[in-house]
Amino acid sequence: MSPNLPASSDFPAPASSAVTPGLVHSFRDQLVEGTDIIDPATFAGTIPQDRGIAPRVRVGSKWFNLLWLLPIGFVLLIVAVALAKGLREVPGVQSFMRQYPGMSELPADAPSGFPAWLGWQHFLNLFFMIFIVRSGAQILTDHPRLYWTRHSTPGRDWFRVQKPVPADPLWTAKKDSISLPGQVGLPGLRHSIGLARWWHLGIDTLWLTNGIIFYILLFATGQWMRLVPAHWDVFPNALSVAIQYLSLDWPAESGWSNYNSLQLLTYFITVFIAAPLALITGLGMSPALSTRFRRISTVFSIQAARSIHFLVLVWFLLFIVIHVTFVFTTGALNNLNHIFAGRNDASWAGFWIFVLSMAVVIVGWVAATPLTIRHPRVIQRVGSALIGPAERLFEHIDAKPGQYTEDDISPYLWHNGQYPDSEEYKALFDGNFAGYRLKIDGLVENPVELDLLQLRAMPYHEQITQHFCIQGWSGVAKWGGVSMQAILDLVQPKPGAEWVVFYSLGDGPEKGIYYDAHPLEQMSHELTMLAYDMNGEPLSFGHGAPLRLRNENQLGFKMVKWIKGIEFVDTFDHLGGGFGGYNEDHEFFGYRQSI
Repeated sequence: MSPNLPASSDFPAPASSAVTPGLVHSFRDQLVEGTDIIDPATFAGTIPQDRGIAPRVRVGSKWFNLLWLLPIGFVLLIVAVALAKGLREVPGVQSFMRQYPGMSELPADAPSGFPAWLGWQHFLNLFFMIFIVRSGAQILTDHPRLYWTRHSTPGRDWFRVQKPVPADPLWTAKKDSISLPGQVGLPGLRHSIGLARWWHLGIDTLWLTNGIIFYILLFATGQWMRLVPAHWDVFPNALSVAIQYLSLDWPAESGWSNYNSLQLLTYFITVFIAAPLALITGLGMSPALSTRFRRISTVFSIQAARSIHFLVLVWFLLFIVIHVTFVFTTGALNNLNHIFAGRNDASWAGFWIFVLSMAVVIVGWVAATPLTIRHPRVIQRVGSALIGPAERLFEHIDAKPGQYTEDDISPYLWHNGQYPDSEEYKALFDGNFAGYRLKIDGLVENPVELDLLQLRAMPYHEQITQHFCIQGWSGVAKWGGVSMQAILDLVQPKPGAEWVVFYSLGDGPEKGIYYDAHPLEQMSHELTMLAYDMNGEPLSFGHGAPLRLRNENQLGFKMVKWIKGIEFVDTFDHLGGGFGGYNEDHEFFGYRQSI
């Protein structure tokens, strides 16, 4: 099949008619319920596992394999140690280190020691982070490329863990995803982003709650004075500490009362810069917030947010590795007593509490993937309960047009989804969609059938908007068609209608037609429409010909392509698996996806 459609003027004009009663209702019989347990061999339409490639970063026009950083870093470390040892023999450096021994003075009323609440906060932060990091890595692998502009154009990425995009014009983002081992990613299956997001966003709410409590107690008890630099001499003192560490003649540890300046700067960046930046960049990837806060998202694109979010992850990982290394190499018993037992001695109390804590962490780590595979509906429901209230806050945003112009249109917009291959669709395509009818029924006063000429005869609606895929890629396109408000005016929803269900001519990967439910409220939003044109041309096969949905408050998987029917219902509980859509039924996505 050709990926392009003919011009609309080539379509013959069929007679209009009211919809056959119950015809759209019959689409329900073509839905297939999902299962409540995962078979890794058949998950996501039996998509084969693909491990991708070693991480690469673009340097100019060349790609650099980051695994080379291991030997290069080892050599540089040896060189740095040799230089530091040499520097310590230089009189001027010795004088500098006497003037700045490594400790910045604290305010006179600064507390010392580690209260019990800080120990609990430390453990909970560690426990939550293992799930956030693992699920975050899983999310990254669903679109294993990073960009700095909102145009996710193949070949313009700056980081990737996947081969170059092949020349296949119908290559999809799903095919581009890769998998992770089951005890690295969470849950570790290829294209399991629905479950990974429940882990990531759900645990994020707990991590954020823990962080708010931490900030409150930090400032209420004065502990903040131990984490916030009070004098400019923190910088030369930090340089002095770096020389001492690298020369292997380490400074005396006094963490119970005062961190050295290098520790202080590191903790300050982690607590007051990296952690808030993780939250801000996470929200920067929300379609609802991006379309609402246009002045910010126009400059700070989703891809910039995604890239910075990844770099924050790298910071956290480096911090954890270096932090743990120094805990065990600068007096393990003392350091473990500080944070786990709240005491300043070399007893074994903190060590045994640490061992118990690590046992809990290890059990959580090991159990997370098999729990997810055996009980994915539990993960879906718990995740929805945790993040759902926040998503409900954002789904009422009615974004306005005008953020983008034709100069902003992306040179490439990824294809995605399971392409329709039914005899019904093939016949329509081969006939230039002359026999196509959009059937609208359900809880409406005026059920109708509309052919493409009738749709094109309705008031033309056009918008230039950004597409947000759940996998992480984005792009800007100009969409032309009919506003959903015009459809509402035509069919007149009845008072009991709460949801609008869109049925596709295409099946999902596990068979059964693709569908998705949207709140009726969002159908009257200015940027919700049925598109039959893209960038001034009829929709291509790969982008949803002959008709697709645009609802800019939602992620891309909810914007059903190849639409054949629309049904207004009071609830979607009785449709398919009852979770609000095909991906919700089969791959455990959420029907609210404004974040």
